[in-house]
Amino acid sequence: MSSILLAIITFVAYVLAYKFYCGHLSKKIFKLDPKRPTPAHEFQDGVDFVPTKRHILFGHHFTSIAGAGPIVGPAIAVIWGWLPAFLWVIIGSIFMGAVHDLGALVISARNKGRSIGDVTSELIGPRARKLFLFLIFFALLIVIAVFALVIGVLFMSYPETVLPVWIEMPIAIALGFYIYKRTGSTLIASILALAVMYLFVYIGTFVPVKMPPFIMDSVILSWVVVLMVYAYIASILPVWVLLQPRDYINSHQLFVGLGLLYLGLFVARPEIVAPAVNANPEGAPSMLPFIFITIACGAISGFHSLVSSGTTVKQLDTEKDIPFIGYGSMLGEGVLSVMAILACTAGFATLGEWEMHYASWNSAAGLSAKIGAFVEGGATFMGSIGFSHEIAAALVAVLVISFCATTLDTATRLQRYVVAELADTYKLKPLTGRHPATLIAVGTAFALSMINGGKGGMILWPLFGAVNQLLAGLSLLAITMYLVRIRKPVYYAFIPMIFMLVFSSWAMLINLKGFIEAGNWLLIVFGSGIIVLELWLVLEALLALKITRREGAGGVSGYNMEEVD
Repeated sequence: MSSILLAIITFVAYVLAYKFYCGHLSKKIFKLDPKRPTPAHEFQDGVDFVPTKRHILFGHHFTSIAGAGPIVGPAIAVIWGWLPAFLWVIIGSIFMGAVHDLGALVISARNKGRSIGDVTSELIGPRARKLFLFLIFFALLIVIAVFALVIGVLFMSYPETVLPVWIEMPIAIALGFYIYKRTGSTLIASILALAVMYLFVYIGTFVPVKMPPFIMDSVILSWVVVLMVYAYIASILPVWVLLQPRDYINSHQLFVGLGLLYLGLFVARPEIVAPAVNANPEGAPSMLPFIFITIACGAISGFHSLVSSGTTVKQLDTEKDIPFIGYGSMLGEGVLSVMAILACTAGFATLGEWEMHYASWNSAAGLSAKIGAFVEGGATFMGSIGFSHEIAAALVAVLVISFCATTLDTATRLQRYVVAELADTYKLKPLTGRHPATLIAVGTAFALSMINGGKGGMILWPLFGAVNQLLAGLSLLAITMYLVRIRKPVYYAFIPMIFMLVFSSWAMLINLKGFIEAGNWLLIVFGSGIIVLELWLVLEALLALKITRREGAGGVSGYNMEEVD
């Protein structure tokens, strides 16, 4: 199978989807209005609420939702063959993920920048809000703990990336001050910033940095401590100081990286050596439902709704930017996921080499195997356009780690918002402040990480895939309820909602069976609790729907009648 053909199909499908499907949703369903004031203007404070140019905000949103997810998921899922992975990424991103991200951004923007979990108080009910917030807290706790570990492991595996990744921070701060305090040219400054960063990628290949084990004689735990301190600082700084400019640089880095990867692909024209379908790989769970859980960020991910209604909405300048940022970023992530699929299926010279890497589920599922397949495959593509393997591998690895760092600090900032919302709910006023809430966000994740020498997050990681997709289904439930309230067709969100709730619940039940057989009571308790939360939220939604139909859209407290035609 030609890898170039799949790339062309991807580009054509996404262009058509953005023009027609996104256009229809924006104009006919959500009726986006550029004159409607956004929370960034209404509550502008220079810290969290900061009106931002759409290309800069796109950079923040895109890199925040991407992380390593659209790479790692496909890198595992191709063990079932390239065709199921490719179809799920394309169909899922267009009709589910992008609708989910766009809808969450719209709802939050029209509810004073409140998170999707907080808004469920009006859409479903007060009890649903509390349940949703606790589920979000649990998911973000795992994300922060695990991504700190992932970055630490990648720094250990690719020490040449340490210098260029950390040099991004002062470069980003300088860029932020230049743009916002001196009103300088965004384009010129960002090009210079990117050039400096790439210079340090080259220097890093000659100056690899290795972390000394200064915490409990553990290199990983030492990296986790440093990264938690970074996450704390990054999440309390005003967004324009570090978060926005760093993500803006990362987005340009992604565009350059993807451009080089696809250029290399078109020059090399490699054939896909992996099988189209491999239904029964050794030791792997069944393709259904787990392919829809394994590939999350590249198709649909509940984490995206947290970013849309958490940090992104607080920087939204106008509603006319929502399609580009919400729908467009999801399609961009799909492009990255397709590249991951191609790198892990056409980046091998022969079927025998691919089979050696994907000999079993255990061999394909390890972290080094996931990232390694993408880095080595991507380096092979770049090699066809003249890059040395060493430089190409460093470029791809820095790209991956930069995205992971973006996810880490964005998740920490989101957790701060969740803690503040929960504290406000339970009248714990001192904990709503920026520093106390951030301390809880970082402290709980660090406490989890401390278990097993920095690897504690992996204890709960088996639950995360299903929880993340369950969160996507529940966010689509909130979007469905919103469409009911504004008297618009609900099937745009309802069908994806049913799909995600069914398959994520199916996967969770299979996982629970495995936990029970293994006698893992910690995962049994958490998994059972999550299933109960899901059922409770669905029942609350059914009750709210019944009330809405009886009283009409205006009969629910807090509902904005301006949304009804």
